[in-house]
Amino acid sequence: MFPIALQSLMLASVATGDAIMLGRIEQDAMSAVSLASQIQFVQNIILNAVTGTVVILAAQYWGKGDRKRVNDIFIMGLRIVGIASLVFFLGCTLTPGILMRLFTNEPALIVTGSSYLHIAGWSYLITGISQCYLALMKVSEHVGSAALISSVTVILNLILNAVFIYGLLGAPSMLADGAALATVTARVIELVWAVTSFFRKGWMKPDLTRFFARDKQLAADFRRIILPLVGASMLWGIGFTSYTAFIGHMGSDAAAANSVSAVIRELMCCLCNGISAAGGIMIGNELGAGKLERGKIYGIRLAKLAVLNGLAATVIVLLITPFILRFMVLTAEAQRLLVYMMVIMAFYMIGRCTNTVVINGIFDCGGDTLFDMYSLVVMMWLVAIPLAFAGAFIFHWSPILVYACTCLDEVGKLPWVFVHFRKYKWVKDLTR
Repeated sequence: MFPIALQSLMLASVATGDAIMLGRIEQDAMSAVSLASQIQFVQNIILNAVTGTVVILAAQYWGKGDRKRVNDIFIMGLRIVGIASLVFFLGCTLTPGILMRLFTNEPALIVTGSSYLHIAGWSYLITGISQCYLALMKVSEHVGSAALISSVTVILNLILNAVFIYGLLGAPSMLADGAALATVTARVIELVWAVTSFFRKGWMKPDLTRFFARDKQLAADFRRIILPLVGASMLWGIGFTSYTAFIGHMGSDAAAANSVSAVIRELMCCLCNGISAAGGIMIGNELGAGKLERGKIYGIRLAKLAVLNGLAATVIVLLITPFILRFMVLTAEAQRLLVYMMVIMAFYMIGRCTNTVVINGIFDCGGDTLFDMYSLVVMMWLVAIPLAFAGAFIFHWSPILVYACTCLDEVGKLPWVFVHFRKYKWVKDLTR
């Protein structure tokens, strides 16, 4: 759990570093990069669905001891992320202005964000490949190495951020473009390091000669897991991006406050991401080895831990709010909005942390991937999004009330999640 949580924390620190460094200089630059990063957010949603499927299936086959199947599952994931990464790369480098207009109508933010995307798009081309290799590390009992690679490259990213944003060590001050250049450099190093790690003695050697090989039965299992995951991920990703777009159209102060709260939210979710990923792998190993009762016991313990983590996150968010306000350079109105957003987010964290572990960790590890999609359709797309849209564009509610609407989905589906948990549909051996 701790290496994966650290990895998640380090990845979230990139967005934090961008926000802090740019926010100390110019509010519009910070807001533009935050809005532009929603493109990568959507790409990460797809990549997470693919690598999540790789981890779900590979963890069970690793527990069973079938290394050949683990390799074939990894290759399937590699093919899919390659295609997805190419699509996002072309969109960001060829039509960045069109993409920025989806999130804001402020001309200054569109210009700055478009320039950022034109450079950062190169990192989107290679991120998926490195994430597949890191996922294979986690499954094959090298989670510490995966965390080390992510952590070191993120630290490098942050250092390069400072160099290119502020113009240190003789480099020109590039502001938002500097943040993009730092990201590209770090992602290239991450990819090279991840790939070469598998040449070490005693490590599983991915057989890339099977890149075009087909295993119809395994491919069918892969599709059965990934399609609901992609569906749920897209529903959640597009919905979450819509929230940002709604608030982004309510003025630069609202966009700035939401940008800061989004960074804090992702930092606070790092521990639950670690619990979810590590617990899912552990339960998957047991289920794949045929130890269903032990897998069920692990799931029950994990669900209890998820609730405790959510409550702790609520307290922490409330405690750190005064420090965030003093540190960030925001207008008086943006600060006022941020206070209310942080209070609302504090209680939202109970639902977010619990649902992340139970749905993405426990349910998914046993192949119960459809529930997430159903719950998102009901709570996000039929409740939260219509309310937030109506509040922002029809009734012209305050940004605070619109933000509260965007937090309804995670809290609202909590009872539904635990009713489904008690059915134990996730206690399944997926191997053949």
